[in-house]
Amino acid sequence: MNVVSYHPSPEELSYTFGGRAALGRVRPGTVMELYTEDCFGGRVRTVDDLPSRVCEFPYLNPVTGPFHVEGAEPGDTLALHFVKITPARDWAVSTTFPHFGALTGTHTTATLQPPLEERVWRYDIDVDKGVAVYHARNSDFSVALPLDPMHGTVGVAPGANEARMTITPDAHGGNMDTPELRAGVTVYLGVNVEGGMFSIGDGHGLQGHGEVCGTAVESAMNTVVAVELIKGVATPWPRLEDDLHLMSTGSARPLEDAYRISQHDLVTWTSKLTGLDTLDAYQLVSQAGQAPVGNVCDTNYTMVAKLPKTYLGAPSVYEDVHARLRALGAQYDA
Repeated sequence: MNVVSYHPSPEELSYTFGGRAALGRVRPGTVMELYTEDCFGGRVRTVDDLPSRVCEFPYLNPVTGPFHVEGAEPGDTLALHFVKITPARDWAVSTTFPHFGALTGTHTTATLQPPLEERVWRYDIDVDKGVAVYHARNSDFSVALPLDPMHGTVGVAPGANEARMTITPDAHGGNMDTPELRAGVTVYLGVNVEGGMFSIGDGHGLQGHGEVCGTAVESAMNTVVAVELIKGVATPWPRLEDDLHLMSTGSARPLEDAYRISQHDLVTWTSKLTGLDTLDAYQLVSQAGQAPVGNVCDTNYTMVAKLPKTYLGAPSVYEDVHARLRALGAQYDA
């Protein structure tokens, strides 16, 4: 097994998808051990560290990468299987921002009421107990919440020489902020440039659907990911697979268009996998599908369409790469 470890220096962190040279080259079949910083680059450490004081825009939401996958060309699909996602510190933070989040006025939703207060919450992380302890700021209330580590941001370089801020989700991936992207999940990303150039970041100890206040339980992560390449198979939008489900994503504004993109992709994917015509697949997804929300606060919103694989007659999905990478991850653990 080929295992590669990478712990970026602060200067090596990237803030865009596209527009950056590769940090390294990896072969398909490689297992990577990666350190990723939180969305504040580790600068927000106490409740007094307001992001507006300790962070500098646009240097937010850093990612580790990009990495060039040997042999990847436009029209291929990159498969990243998340073997482990483990908080790297015993604390994490969350915040509210003026003009950011789902329940406040923003520059695109202009209102006359005062902006929200900028406030920081610090969580105690206990990996052994599997909890993140929430502490209210204006009372003695606290509660232990179950850890559910995931990555908010994963993607590849866009095509046409574009560089996109890491905070923006789109067809290349990016800041989708879906809690579905946890350990045990394989994400499929369409390759747009030679090498694919994938990056990972924005670890969350846990996050509610929608990331309503604009931030999750933001945590640096130690992540193990297995990399594979599927030649000659295109993927229009990021897709996810776990042991029980297939998932399609869509990112856009307004939210209903993100919903439509994800549902359209799942319907057409289901049709291709099963041989059902489009309307028969539409009917099946309509009655058996789920629609978890990714984020409703970023520059684009993200929706997920989710369907149990058991209803599809056990089709071969992406050359069964999820099962192969899962086995590779189990070999790594052994």
